[in-house]
Amino acid sequence: MDADSIAKYINQYGFPIIAAGGMGYIVYYVWVWATTAAKPILEQAYNVLVELIDQIRVLDNDMIRLRQKLTTILLLRQNKKD
Repeated sequence: MDADSIAKYINQYGFPIIAAGGMGYIVYYVWVWATTAAKPILEQAYNVLVELIDQIRVLDNDMIRLRQKLTTILLLRQNKKD
């Protein structure tokens, strides 16, 4: 499309109609890009995040168990000395 045909369409339909059509195309393009390109990547990142949170919970539970074992051993040693 050259400038003459764009000017012809603006004269025929008016600038607001042509601008609304252009904005509609931009919205459509962004919508298609977001649903085809960005959404699968975001879903994959979300799944990885959920797995990492689960691993952190497991490690936290392990730390709690180890701390409890350590305090029990220290108390038993202290009681044995007394």
